[in-house]
Amino acid sequence: MPGFELFGPSEHKEVNDVLDSGILMRYGFDAMRNGHWKAKALEAELQTHMQVKHAQLVSSGTAAVSVALAVAGVGTGDEVILPTFTFVASFEAVLMLGAIPILVDIDDTLTLDIAAVKDAITPKTKAIMPVHMCGGMARLKELKEICETHNLKLIEDACQAIGGTYEGKPLGSYGDVGCFSFDFVKTITAAEGGAIITNNDDYATWADHYSDHGHDHVGSDRGAETHPFLGYNFRISELHAAVGLAQVRRLQEFLDIQQKHYTILKDALKSIPELTFRTIPEEGVENYSFLNFFLTDLETTTKAMAALKHAGIDGCFHYYDNNWHYVRKWDHLKEAKTLFPIPAQTKEALNALSTKSFKQSDHYIARNISCLIKLSWTEADVKQRALKMVEAIKSVL
Repeated sequence: MPGFELFGPSEHKEVNDVLDSGILMRYGFDAMRNGHWKAKALEAELQTHMQVKHAQLVSSGTAAVSVALAVAGVGTGDEVILPTFTFVASFEAVLMLGAIPILVDIDDTLTLDIAAVKDAITPKTKAIMPVHMCGGMARLKELKEICETHNLKLIEDACQAIGGTYEGKPLGSYGDVGCFSFDFVKTITAAEGGAIITNNDDYATWADHYSDHGHDHVGSDRGAETHPFLGYNFRISELHAAVGLAQVRRLQEFLDIQQKHYTILKDALKSIPELTFRTIPEEGVENYSFLNFFLTDLETTTKAMAALKHAGIDGCFHYYDNNWHYVRKWDHLKEAKTLFPIPAQTKEALNALSTKSFKQSDHYIARNISCLIKLSWTEADVKQRALKMVEAIKSVL
């Protein structure tokens, strides 16, 4: 990743189709399109690749999570369980719907800890939202069993893990609804964009309407469409869909490259006895977009990051003090800093994060280094990188 590294003739062709027609909007203007419907074509491709009945394109991964939560019935006062390690969009989407994000510890998968999830369930819990960070996945079988026991919705945030599988099913298709991001730094990019996938017919219909101001999209006259319910503008453009269409057709090509590069790096790092790798559930296959490993402690990991940087190794992340992805630095969330008033119960829940201990999450994130796997590397590049990484890490152990 990311997919923009390998832009080529297929992406140019799809975009030029749109520019030649002049129709950039995904809805309407039927006669002027010259038969080009890029958003519809991308949705069809996603249905095939993800082995689901329905796919709905939206304007971003954040929009995808927002729409997924909405169609699953999450609303004011509901609680949604999600991990301490995620992207800020996860809790932003929950709060936008008036719901309350309930953060719980992660385990060595870097995703939801099952025991922590069970302990967090209350009568207000409406959904569990695992976030498949850095190409790996949560223990979905156990989470699904919890959801079935407590009548909860399982919403998969697979924005960082497109192409991974669990029990042979594409990530995103295992739960009630799945979410993807096609932003500029994802394995499949459309510059901006996202999608939700589901096998639930009602969810698909509601997502279609909700993401376009509540339009029912019945008939060919957009002006005559009705509004069964309120919605928002989460539409993707035809230009973005065109890029995504070309990219998703190359998904297996990208996954194969990522796996090859990932394997070379991992095999080299295995020579370091103090280093251990992130756990991938035995039922799962990651998408190989990141290589994640643990060192012995925070001090060693911090020194290793400095050594990697000194060696010219870019694309490695230590999330412990990262304010985009880990709870420790989410002060704006803990202090409930919003432009609008929020309910007292929501503010109380957020403020409680300031004093809540996430020792287990700290234990893993403090020792974790996450390394981006690039598509554009040559085999020689990867092997040279592997040697430098091993040398840099060994120098601080």
